[in-house]
Amino acid sequence: MITQKEHEVEEQLMKKVMVIVPFPMGEEDLARRQAQMQAVDLGPGIEFHYRPVRVGPKNYSSQHDMALADFSILDAGLDAESQGFDAVCIDTMSDSGMSMLRSVLRIPVIAPGRHSMLVAQMLGDKFSILMMWDRWKMLYTKTLGELGMEHKCASMRSIGVTPDNKSLLSGKEDQVFPLLLDAARKCVEQDGAQVLILGSTTMHEAHSWLSERIGVPVINPGPLTYKLASIALDLKLTHSKATWPAPLSPKHDMIRAIGAAGADYLESNP
Repeated sequence: MITQKEHEVEEQLMKKVMVIVPFPMGEEDLARRQAQMQAVDLGPGIEFHYRPVRVGPKNYSSQHDMALADFSILDAGLDAESQGFDAVCIDTMSDSGMSMLRSVLRIPVIAPGRHSMLVAQMLGDKFSILMMWDRWKMLYTKTLGELGMEHKCASMRSIGVTPDNKSLLSGKEDQVFPLLLDAARKCVEQDGAQVLILGSTTMHEAHSWLSERIGVPVINPGPLTYKLASIALDLKLTHSKATWPAPLSPKHDMIRAIGAAGADYLESNP
């Protein structure tokens, strides 16, 4: 039987990871995001806490939205280290806020866009990205350019369905899943992709179904970040401060104040 003291020691040794969800949402919608945990076995000794942002755009569909997205995720994760978290995962393929958080945190900050592309290179030569709608193309183009991997992307194919960032694919499986399979087959048979990447963590509900019906690896970006965070903690690795230096004059209080004001505005103007 575990004593109270042993239980307290276990809690102290437990690694905590903050998962930043890029939209304000309630518990029911948040649970659909948390369901991504079912796709990966992380073992004991680590726990994940999902935190929605308090401000942010309605969707990630323009450069205007991306500026708000960067701020919203910086605001949500700014105090992760001081709050006792050991790592941060960002739950959007845009990698919004990743560079900003890496500049202010020493703990690992893992985002799915670049890491999905890098892992795809471990599994094959060329990859394709499956996306819900064309407006997301700018997200991947930006990351491919930063990584110098444009020549490794065989294609980006959209199924032309406007995403729902809260209900995800729930209730739309009969419509969306066949469209994804058709696009996936074109990526492989026509474009030469050897690996597929789901273009959003909001598409995670289609991963198992699609993987069973296509003959190449399919990367599920959200669960991938959880595993990479666990590996980084096990190996005591984090990002380089030579690449993401700390600010010379931090404005943390200003960031918190802007976030609070934004949250108040959204509450009054939903």
